[in-house]
Amino acid sequence: MTSSKKTGNALSRRAFLKNTGKGSAAIAATATVAGQLSGCSDQSNSLSFTEIPHSLDHQHHIPEGYQSQVLMSWGDSLSNEDTFAPATLTAEQQATRFGYNNDFIGFMPLQDKADNSMQHAKSGNSQRGLLCINHEYTQPHLMFSGYQNEEDGELNTRKEHIAIEHQACGHTIMEVALDGDQWRVIKDSDYNRRITVTTPMQITGPAAGNPRLQTAADPTGTEVYGTLGNCAGGKTPWGTVLIAEEGFGGAFMGDLNSLQGDDAKERDNYERLSIGSSDNRQWGKHEPRFNIEKEPREANRFGWMVEFNPYDPHSKPRKLTTLGRFEHEGTTIVAKPGQPIVAYTGDDDEFQFFYKFVSSNNYNPDDYESNLGLLEEGTLYAARLNEDGSGEWLPLVYGQSFLIDRFGFHSQADVLIECRRAAEMIGATPMDRPEDIETNPVNDCTYVMLTKNKKRKTTDPGNMRPKNTAGHILEILHPGKDGNRDHTQLKFNWNTFILGGHPNSGNQNERGFYGTGPKGETVTEDGWFATPDNLAFDKLGNMWVATDGCEKFHFHDGLWAMPTSGPYRALPKHFFGCPLGAEICGPEFTPDGETLFLAVQHPADADGSTFDNPVHRWPDFDDSLPPRPSVLAIRKKGGGRVGS
Repeated sequence: MTSSKKTGNALSRRAFLKNTGKGSAAIAATATVAGQLSGCSDQSNSLSFTEIPHSLDHQHHIPEGYQSQVLMSWGDSLSNEDTFAPATLTAEQQATRFGYNNDFIGFMPLQDKADNSMQHAKSGNSQRGLLCINHEYTQPHLMFSGYQNEEDGELNTRKEHIAIEHQACGHTIMEVALDGDQWRVIKDSDYNRRITVTTPMQITGPAAGNPRLQTAADPTGTEVYGTLGNCAGGKTPWGTVLIAEEGFGGAFMGDLNSLQGDDAKERDNYERLSIGSSDNRQWGKHEPRFNIEKEPREANRFGWMVEFNPYDPHSKPRKLTTLGRFEHEGTTIVAKPGQPIVAYTGDDDEFQFFYKFVSSNNYNPDDYESNLGLLEEGTLYAARLNEDGSGEWLPLVYGQSFLIDRFGFHSQADVLIECRRAAEMIGATPMDRPEDIETNPVNDCTYVMLTKNKKRKTTDPGNMRPKNTAGHILEILHPGKDGNRDHTQLKFNWNTFILGGHPNSGNQNERGFYGTGPKGETVTEDGWFATPDNLAFDKLGNMWVATDGCEKFHFHDGLWAMPTSGPYRALPKHFFGCPLGAEICGPEFTPDGETLFLAVQHPADADGSTFDNPVHRWPDFDDSLPPRPSVLAIRKKGGGRVGS
């Protein structure tokens, strides 16, 4: 971990707290920074790859001794080898092709003799599986010819292009297999399918059938077409996949003041989710359900987590209202035999909250059928962080605290539909864009990615910088010992694992704090990062952090790896760099740790870049093709664990 380009932690934590203004000093009592907490059981440094430098160009970058493969790109067919021709693309063609702006990736093993999805998932097969990939949003100015800029593409999208967009959003399931050291997509596999804006879905849980979800097209309030804003996600041990609905609000146009009668109650609800904003997409001009003036309740049918079975291509996805309605970044599961399952989820916006769901029933690893409904019954909680480094989970239950008729909550459905308002009412802590939340499989601690919040003016517990433009990572410790914590408990401790930013920055709100090695090693000039977004853990418990916003600091977004305990705790190394304009999403390892899948989203998304005149054409660099979001497979040359 040593380097000739050390930067060091130039400012002590005490000095940092002294200089960050009122409010921070109170946090100093127990909220530690940058690896000061001993963490979990000792973990030696198992990350021996050669660190790559910060850069910003048209290529992607990997360490020496590794190879990368472009596995799938926007427009590639799932059924044959047809060449992608964007100029003649139709909605019907897009419906059977890889979608746009790939995000979350879930590798689901395939086993020939498995009888159900849980047996597939538990097989651990690392040579054959299903890649389940989200497609978060579309960008007409980069997808189609004729748009002058991003605003022109979003506000003046042609009808035929909107139809293509609806098929380019959602999710892709595709079978993949490892041949030697190269992965290939199994075209025409029975498992291959697309989930899009037009896919029929079931609504389940307390909000299903509620009048606020009933529309002219679905007076029952239990059926909906499609999913939107599919950012991160999660996997269950019973073999299903969870996909988030995050930035769905921007798909709905219309004047909030037009809502009258019973629908007038939606004004505050919709405003909190940017529904009806003047700069929203204009899909509603061509499809009435996306115009709140014509269908005022359709927007309440989005903003949920979606569960589906990738092993059954005929299965119907389900929207889980038990997990609340907001801008879900994703949901990840902790499942221990004989205990309720716990699902963590974050609301990706400034001053929003993070949550956990605890099931009513227990997880049984030997009973597939009993697990299928675990996410449909239980209690949702929002986190409150205290200044002394403690925290508590506050129940979002109708009839408790302020969640009563007097304050506009008349049922559990109301609480879940207006989850943001409910969490605010009961006193949850507003955070700096809580994104991915995952639990380390080795130390059993939970980590919260907080990307940034330039709107913050004062500090809160867990948010120790005003105008936090570089982001940070929290570590959550539930009662129990290292590697065996009780996630069902409602009390926890928290500390700040890392503060993003340059450790020598002259701007105290962008000054980073990281760990220090046993011989005084500090983060290198290439090892520091900002704006953490997604994360993954390898089988040794190392944390891999993907970023979204490093270009504001004049280098590419990418992937950084670090131990979470031991002498190199919180000391990151730089592993992957994106091409200009892109962010990295969905880091996912095969069970053996020898392949790392990455989603490169919105390449060439830069000022002045359009389909007709892109700043580059990654990954094809072909004048007949635009820049294309793509999934990469990264392996060590000659084989072996990625990162070693």
